[in-house]
Amino acid sequence: MSVPIFCVDAFTERPFAGNPAAVCILSEERADAWLQSVAAEMNLSETAFLKKEGDGWRLRWFTPTVEVDLCGHATLAASHTLWEEGLVRAGTPLVFRTKSGTLSAARRGDAIELDFPAEPAAPAPAPPGLLEALGVAALSVGRNRLDFLVELDSEERLRRIQPRFPALAEACGKARGVIVTAPSRAPEFDFVSRYFAPSLGIDEDPVTGAAHCCLAPFWAARLGKPALVGFQASRRGGVVGVRVADSRVFLGGRAVTVLRGELV
Repeated sequence: MSVPIFCVDAFTERPFAGNPAAVCILSEERADAWLQSVAAEMNLSETAFLKKEGDGWRLRWFTPTVEVDLCGHATLAASHTLWEEGLVRAGTPLVFRTKSGTLSAARRGDAIELDFPAEPAAPAPAPPGLLEALGVAALSVGRNRLDFLVELDSEERLRRIQPRFPALAEACGKARGVIVTAPSRAPEFDFVSRYFAPSLGIDEDPVTGAAHCCLAPFWAARLGKPALVGFQASRRGGVVGVRVADSRVFLGGRAVTVLRGELV
């Protein structure tokens, strides 16, 4: 039986920008080894697997090498696919059951807004070798349950980073990766960021929704406002709107389907 699969560029309104994710629609359970093999074959930062479950959808995310607990851009891509392909009536809110609990998505005009858990970082010492592998001096370093957070003084320094990835993977230890952030020099954005996760097989992720679950409370506290706009300054680039409400972060963005196919 063939399995529908799509490639969607997330956190962008134009093709070939933002962060590409594969979205695979399952009609039956598949072994974890099969899911991981598909993700490796797609060779994108994440492949989302969806299966109808009651009044919602079971959602899992795989990088080319491992399953992850939380992924924003692939959830945005999955939401876009369900509405775009007519699998869910346009405008109907979506409910996803995931390793990070129940998540939801809703239409907000031309954008999609995801309801995710906030993942604030607490101040923490930089582990040995982390800043050296990034080649930076930090204003501050933090850590949440997923990642390290490194604050820099300028967007220019952030854009110049050229990490030594093997050393960075070693320095991150059991952490998923490292978020680097700085104030934006452009008036239309509040902050900029980059995200590196070499231990997951992703040297640099183009646009990382889950990282903004950490960036949103960080910059909301720094700038004194709950709604902000971030730009992830990767080669492809992407825009993420964020809104902080208690222990939740709402991530807003657009998506574009660039490929429809089937696994045979």
